[in-house]
Amino acid sequence: MSTTNEIGNGSRMKYLQLVDHIYALIEKNDLHIGDRIPSLKQLQDQLSMSKETVLKGLNYLLEKGVIESVYRKGYYVKKIQVQHSYRILLLLDKMNPMREQIYQSLLAETKGIADIDVYFHHHNFNVFKNIITENINNYTHFVIVTFLKEDPSSIINLVPPSKRIIIDYNQLELSGLYACIYQDYEYDIYNSLSLLQDNIKKYKNLVLIAHPEALHAKHVIKGFISYCEEFNVKYNIQSEVDENKFEKHTAFITFSRYDSDDVSLIKLAKKHGFTLGYDIGLISYNDTDVKEILEGGITVISTDFQAMGKTTAEVILQKKIVNVRNPTQVIIRNSL
Repeated sequence: MSTTNEIGNGSRMKYLQLVDHIYALIEKNDLHIGDRIPSLKQLQDQLSMSKETVLKGLNYLLEKGVIESVYRKGYYVKKIQVQHSYRILLLLDKMNPMREQIYQSLLAETKGIADIDVYFHHHNFNVFKNIITENINNYTHFVIVTFLKEDPSSIINLVPPSKRIIIDYNQLELSGLYACIYQDYEYDIYNSLSLLQDNIKKYKNLVLIAHPEALHAKHVIKGFISYCEEFNVKYNIQSEVDENKFEKHTAFITFSRYDSDDVSLIKLAKKHGFTLGYDIGLISYNDTDVKEILEGGITVISTDFQAMGKTTAEVILQKKIVNVRNPTQVIIRNSL
């Protein structure tokens, strides 16, 4: 039930009357970009509103990007028009072709109705923390990729659950009902290798190149071992490509940053005169245009990043709360 503090004349939400008041000052040229708006106390007195209602109206304007808050100084006009209904903070760990797919998909699905600002934390906890805390009132939605060594849950929990969308990595220990679209690394590698069983069984050994600093490595390793033990596959796990352990009739799985392990393995195959897809097998994580044509094509296990962006847009536009595993596909090419 709404209270008298929330409803104004004509059943207009009272905090929106404050919004209308600020818009009117802007339209009459009484406020310009960079001008300080009336103080909290002045707005309370002028509009006969409670402090809580005024703050709610100011937070609405902050989310829309009309005003900005300056510490210990007040609120200032940031722009004079609101073109879109949603303002989205997209916080990524880094930019690469996969992150670009998420961004472009989200952008296409929200075109004309949302502003998207992209930030990068580069796996730096302090940068991650500052981006969120400094923008906590400035956006209608926060779309967040973590992949941090430190536990970021206390920072993410500052974002109201209804505004919070976690993507790619299923960050645990978060409060409230929020949306999450994630890769299930353990399930994905187990299921994908099961689908590739006929191709894998022509090799004598299956090697996973798992860099220990990768946050998701432990999940990939667990799924990999489950597959190998269930299907009685001889396996090995290495932290890096090692020429001393590079043997014929071995299939390798890589999920390294920037695909450097793929290049190293291809170079070693050429050095030893091994044929890729016959003497040596290669399965790589995440598809790219280069992998489609490199050495006649690299077999990939690849989550659908475009689908991840599309589902994120649906969550925002349809006000949905979902917790879903993003679809992953296997593309078999010449390297296996």
